Formats: sequence, C-alpha cells, structure tokens
Amino acid sequence: MKKHISILGSTGSIGVNALKIAEFLSKEIKIEYLTANKNFELLIEQTKKNKPKSICLVDKKFYKNLKKGINTKQVEILVGREGLLEICKRKDVNVMLNGLVGASGMEPTLFAIEAGVNVALANKESLVMAGDIINKAMKLSGAKIFPVDSEHSAIWQCLVGENLKDIRRIILTGSGGPFRGRDLDTFHDISVEEALKHPNWDMGKKITIDSATMMNKCLEVIEAYWLFKLDPKRIDIIVHPQSIVHSMVEFNDGSIKAQMGVPDMKVPIQYALTFPYHSKSPWERLDFLSCGDLTFQGPDYERFPSLKLAYQALKNGGTASAALNLSNDYSVQKFLENKIIFTDIYKINRLALQNHPWIEHPNLNDLINLDSWVKKHVNEF
Repeated sequence: MKKHISILGSTGSIGVNALKIAEFLSKEIKIEYLTANKNFELLIEQTKKNKPKSICLVDKKFYKNLKKGINTKQVEILVGREGLLEICKRKDVNVMLNGLVGASGMEPTLFAIEAGVNVALANKESLVMAGDIINKAMKLSGAKIFPVDSEHSAIWQCLVGENLKDIRRIILTGSGGPFRGRDLDTFHDISVEEALKHPNWDMGKKITIDSATMMNKCLEVIEAYWLFKLDPKRIDIIVHPQSIVHSMVEFNDGSIKAQMGVPDMKVPIQYALTFPYHSKSPWERLDFLSCGDLTFQGPDYERFPSLKLAYQALKNGGTASAALNLSNDYSVQKFLENKIIFTDIYKINRLALQNHPWIEHPNLNDLINLDSWVKKHVNEF
C-alpha cells in the first residue's frame, strides 16, 4: 500500500533528497503536494516529474513565471503563506515532510498535527519554538512526529521496542563543524565562505552555519527534550568528528545502543517516510574496513558557548527557547549578508535569551508577537 506524501520545501536540500527517495521507492511512495519558497524553475521541473495534485509557491512575485510552466488543468497552484498553510491542513496524505528552514516551519507542523497528519520533521525549530503547544495538539489528534534530523532519527531507531523507563541518558553526537581545531583567537575573522564548508555533511546554508557555531547542537538538545521527554540533565553532547555514529542511547544496565552509517541525509529521511520499515535503497553503505578510526571528545564550551544556551533556555522555560531560536534565525541571516561577524551570533542570541519579554505559557499569538521583538533586537545590534 502506497504512502501519500506532501513535501514542504521541495526545492531545498531535504526536499531534493526526499524526491530522490520517492523516485527510487515509486511503488511505495506517491507525492501529492509540493511547496517551494521562490525557486519556481526547479518546482516546475519537480511538478512535471512527480505529478502532484497541488503545488504552492510562497513568494508571490514569481507566480506568473510558475504559471507559464505548469498545466493548471492538471495541477492546482496555490501561492503565498496562506497557500502553504492550506496544504498543511489537508488530510489526504499519510505523512507531511517539513523541510522548511527556521521558525517559518512552526505553524505548518502545528497545522498538520491538528489535522491528524503525521509529520516527518526536519524543521527542528518547530519543537524548539512550540514544543508544548505541538505536544498538546498531538495528544488531541493522535498524529505523530517522525524525526528526520540524523541525531534524533538515530535515537528514535535505538528506542524501537524499548521502554522509556529504561533510559539512563541519550547522547547526541556532533562533528564539531569546521572550526573545532581552529585557534579561538581567530574566530572573529571567520568568513561566510569558511563557515559554509562543512567537513562531512552537505546541507543548506542556515544549518551549515548552525553547525559551525554548534548552535545546531543547542537546538537539538531542546528538540530532544520535547521528542523523548527526558530531563535535560540526561541529554548529553559528544563531539564525534567522523559523523559515523549519529547518536546513542545508554540504558540503566549500562548497555549502549548506537545508530551508525555514512553521513547521508537520505537515510533518516527515508526511514521517516517509510516507518516502520527499513526499505531497500541504493544509498552508500558504511564500510568498517575503510572508514578509519572513530574518535570522541567532550564539547568545548569556551570555543562553542552556544551549547550552554540550550540548557539555560530549558531551565527558564516559557518563551526562552523560542526567543533563542528566533534570534538565531535572524542573526545567522545577518552573518550570511556580512552585516555582523561570526562571534556576534552567540552574543546576539545570549542577549535575546536574557532580555526578551518572557511569558511562562505562550500561545501561538504570543510567539508571533515575540518574533517582532526579536527581529528588532537583532536589527539594532
């Protein structure tokens, strides 16, 4: 029986990989909906190849360009943020893959969950921003989240068949990014081009910068808290430069499960789309005889102070994680535009966490209002 899938962000890194999977597993997966921000040319190409029911282009400026390349008698075209959210509410899919970048992915996740649709979640910001709201919606609708981040997918896979009461801790691994061995005194000179050269993973610009600051690991700690319902003290970080061990779970009896493989996002994406099965695939396999030594070290909090912000945000609760996430979205964009230096990202995020108008139990409108405050805070830095 085929799974019917919608893909948010089909022209981005996650979406492009997902469509490669769908092509290989065409007997198992049917693409129903595709959305893109402004890359209308690739969206046209994807639409002709996958024949979805509907597509959405969020940036309305390119609507006419899109319409010229699509037979509107065969495919419904939606535009704007409202079109994106309309697709998220549709119930005729088994899984919605959220491959959107940043806080813009939060509402789509929530709307799909409220519609009773399972979400394959690559947008960690959804849970970082609104973990409590989304978890409550999951209880009401019965929908589930299938994590796509390699680390959370690894933990999820390690926990299949296990009792959560048996977990002592989870161990999130991280490569340490491109600057784990760089002289700390030169961090203020790091260029955008240098920060975008990840040693192991091929990812979008935003997540690549997050990996360089290790802010991605900060957000992953918060995401893990909401996914696996563990005290933050039982969520540890270990630097693993080779990115072969994607994460681990330690149990009360001292045994440890690790999920391993080559650093290829197609593997966790496919598992989220085909769960509970590990369907056959042509992706590269791990060769233990040629992969070399696997090394591990503790996190360097002086070099990567962003790591501490996760635990502080979880301790503060309320809007703390949302403020941190929003600040990081905007500060990374400013860095990519060469408006701030690399080390400013942490400074801006720390101040947002400390100084934002904190609310203990925020609703969706509170988070939307917080976005305005954080945007002003970052722009004034």
